[in-house]
Amino acid sequence: PLLGIGWRGGTASMMRPITDAERDTYRRDGVVMLRRLFDASWLEDLRAYTDEVMRHPGAMGHDLGGPDDPGRFFSETFLWHRHPGFRRFVYDSPAASAVGSLLGSRHLNIVFDQLLVKEPRTVEPTVWHHDLTYWPIKGSKVATLWLAMDDVTRATGAMEFVKGSHLWGERFHPIAFAGHSTYQTDEPPVPDIDAMRDELEFVQYEYEPGDCTIHHGLLVHFAGGNTSEHQRRRAYVTRCAGDDVVYDPRPNIQRMLHAPDVVPGAPLESTLWPTVWHANDTPA
Repeated sequence: PLLGIGWRGGTASMMRPITDAERDTYRRDGVVMLRRLFDASWLEDLRAYTDEVMRHPGAMGHDLGGPDDPGRFFSETFLWHRHPGFRRFVYDSPAASAVGSLLGSRHLNIVFDQLLVKEPRTVEPTVWHHDLTYWPIKGSKVATLWLAMDDVTRATGAMEFVKGSHLWGERFHPIAFAGHSTYQTDEPPVPDIDAMRDELEFVQYEYEPGDCTIHHGLLVHFAGGNTSEHQRRRAYVTRCAGDDVVYDPRPNIQRMLHAPDVVPGAPLESTLWPTVWHANDTPA
């Protein structure tokens, strides 16, 4: 029932403009919180789509927790390719215009979307990592929008970020989350961040439904499990690329839905990674 999508949405619009202060925070810290960017109608729809997908996972769906985890850590990527509701969000919600405006990009491509759901009593954490080395792309304008569908606190698995770590000039080895596979790359491991707490600066936001963070593809971050007995932690994530990002195929990293129809070193524009926003889509 989720397949056979033939509909494409229209032009996304912003609920409010991105401010210069928010751009400065993103450039300096690598992450910015945007409060109440998505209204109740988007949230109601996303919650319904999420529960539907969790009942009927696709080929890119995974349970990331161990067999003894009393909760459930669910992930699925490339949802918009098979689900018309997520496709509408990618094209019509404020997400793409918010990211594109924050990055100062002329256009924005969707790399993939993702559900990250930690049900109550989930033990499995999300280890310290950064995103970009998992994916076959390179460029400075790569960012993730992480949208909360529920109240999110430290206890339920709010992300913690190392401020400014996107400016370290480092690329760290990606740690596989799904299944038992291990990515094989030449990058060094992420350092022992918890042992460096006295010398680093951290930020951790609490979210209300409709709040989102946008973080840089090289920003180091972590999220604990969900220790609540009752509160779900449902997040819908869009991974986006701006106008300096190109295809960079490398072996033994995260699997995409299929190979893109572009050559190495070329811009991302393809059926896998289409343009979802142009700068002239957002009113001045």
